[in-house]
Amino acid sequence: MREKLNQLIAEMLENGIRYEDAQREFERRFITEALAHSRGNLSHAAKLLGLHRNTLSRKVAQYRIKPTPLKVGVRRHSKKPKSAA
Repeated sequence: MREKLNQLIAEMLENGIRYEDAQREFERRFITEALAHSRGNLSHAAKLLGLHRNTLSRKVAQYRIKPTPLKVGVRRHSKKPKSAA
């Protein structure tokens, strides 16, 4: 992973990408991925990122990220039905 990151940084510098732009884009994508991983659950995503939920909410608004909500009727933890004996 370190080698990939080094290559990416070198490529960004060669293309004239500024630090602030890179930081903003990385943060936006990192938050977006955490929200996708947690299926839109802000509390869970905040825990994954090591952020307070309010901080994550502020950043979601700042970057205009639309968290993917859980689909209606989809259970979070499905249990196998008990078979009739």
